[in-house]
Amino acid sequence: MRLIIALILPWLVFFTIGRPIAGLICLILQVTLIGWLPAAFWAVYSLSQYNTDQKIKRALDATR
Repeated sequence: MRLIIALILPWLVFFTIGRPIAGLICLILQVTLIGWLPAAFWAVYSLSQYNTDQKIKRALDATR
């Protein structure tokens, strides 16, 4: 679901993963039509990094 949001409303993804300042910067970038594509790429990349961080955290918690 977050992936679809990342493509349609990239700035919103940053707020859902707890990065509001990046969300505001992304919103400013998205306001321009030229900036929409980089904003979407940035949101998808950040979302994948967030998912990876969550998996690592779960793995570390399981070993303790």
